[in-house]
Amino acid sequence: MVPMLSQNGICFDFIATMPPTTFSSEIEKLIAEGAETYKAIMGSTAKVLVLHGEIQTMIVLRWFLRLPDLEDISVKENGKIWILTAQMDFTSLPFQRNWDISFVHGALSFAVHSVELLGFQKFLQEKNLTSEKEDGFIRQFWQQAFLCSFSNYTVDKKGGEICTGEEKLKDLPGSVFETITTTHSYSIYNGVYAVVYALQAIWSSSFKYRATIHGGQWNLLDQEWWQVQAECLTVWLQLSSTLKILAHYNEFCREHACTKRLLSFSDLNECSQCPEGQYPDKDQNLCLRKDISFLSYEEPLGISLATLALSFSFLTALVLGIFIKHQDSPLVKANNRNLTYTLLISLLLSFLSALLFIGQPEKVTCLLRQMAFGIIFSVAVSCVLAKTVIVILAFMATKPGSEMRRWVRKELSSSIVIACSLIQATICTVWLATFPPFPDFDMHSMTEKIVLECNEGTVVMFYCVLSFLGFLASISFSVAFVARQLPDSFNEAKFITFSMLVFCSVWVSFVPTYLSTKGKSMVAVEIFSILASSAGLLGCIFFPKCYIILLRPELNTKGQLIKRNN
Repeated sequence: MVPMLSQNGICFDFIATMPPTTFSSEIEKLIAEGAETYKAIMGSTAKVLVLHGEIQTMIVLRWFLRLPDLEDISVKENGKIWILTAQMDFTSLPFQRNWDISFVHGALSFAVHSVELLGFQKFLQEKNLTSEKEDGFIRQFWQQAFLCSFSNYTVDKKGGEICTGEEKLKDLPGSVFETITTTHSYSIYNGVYAVVYALQAIWSSSFKYRATIHGGQWNLLDQEWWQVQAECLTVWLQLSSTLKILAHYNEFCREHACTKRLLSFSDLNECSQCPEGQYPDKDQNLCLRKDISFLSYEEPLGISLATLALSFSFLTALVLGIFIKHQDSPLVKANNRNLTYTLLISLLLSFLSALLFIGQPEKVTCLLRQMAFGIIFSVAVSCVLAKTVIVILAFMATKPGSEMRRWVRKELSSSIVIACSLIQATICTVWLATFPPFPDFDMHSMTEKIVLECNEGTVVMFYCVLSFLGFLASISFSVAFVARQLPDSFNEAKFITFSMLVFCSVWVSFVPTYLSTKGKSMVAVEIFSILASSAGLLGCIFFPKCYIILLRPELNTKGQLIKRNN
């Protein structure tokens, strides 16, 4: 500083160093040194005093000017103009709060440019201790600022008032606590923003979307501190050239319709969009990272659907065991045992296939789940169609001279099931060969989430699989509806008709519901449709039979069959 004064033709009378701020046991020595410095400064003929100091220099200056009251000093202050540097702030110790501050009246101080931050003064004025219970520093500050105590023992011993925590900072005098944005507060504000935007710039430039296997959370990239410093320097230079930008940024973005995705203040008159994988916060002044979302086994919805799938699987296995145990009974024989077993096994697999849709999508599960769903359901519906066709042909073959008898064979039912299943398998094979499903990120369907999903590759092939299932279900329902009036003790066409009505209703309502949902809700809708349609087939076709086998065994006899037919 001294060479700068000389270069600009400014003469100085003396240079003195004020005692340092310290809590030393040699207090008498410090006071003696301070007294000598006071005599030199105040006894000088200089009218203007330039004080170069830091933020705590004010504490020393106030103590320094009180020396005549502490020591026998004949030199009195005779009107000096103080010029203070920008780094200084009006800082005092608690015992100095009532000291005279007349020396600052008429003083000059350099100041760093600052702008009143929106909401900062209101934040300070309304601050209390109700939400700061874990902050030990603010409790100490509160006691010193309001001259109160949180301890009843201290109050009783030293006197004073008890801190309620509801005191307001706005009630303190400006010499004790200033609620406007000071230069230091504004510098800290700019510094924090510089670091935040530097980290954002590093993260945005090098981040690759990845998810961990456990929990679906982001893997944050470790950054070297020199990278942060380099980015901070760039942002800080931008801030220095346009200091008002931070103050006007929030206001501009609110006045202009910058909604949904925005941030970055590269230009005062422009709100930039947040990078992919981020979304703006409520105040639209910060980009937040989106969380990864998928239907997992750890959330209530995933647990509920998985529990339903396993429960229905167990129930289907139980029904299959009942039919195998009573395989020689007239009821089981009359309805084609092999088709019944095939249908029950396909229903068991369809319940289990729903589990492929839960959990973090991976390459194998994405390839398997829609293929398994399509083929297994084709087997189940084709079994229902074959059973209904056999019932109709069997009654047509009872007419004298009918040529339908040669068609009523096991080979016919097996051919229907194999043919229908092969057609669906062919569609799935073409799908896998041309546009196979794969794990993917959906960045745009949800504002605050990145949906980890299985991309179907092509929607056309997915709806081809559904269309073929719908075609089989329609034929099965139509044939069963025709056969429902045929007389037979064990004619299951009525039950098949109702089961296919339930099946078709579920999948007809599935399409608009699936298209109107987003994220993991789409997966939940498909799982629910799989479980509901499979449960409809299981309940409508097999529960009446289980009722007769287990609770009405007298109806499960050959004599009862002949009696009912007559």
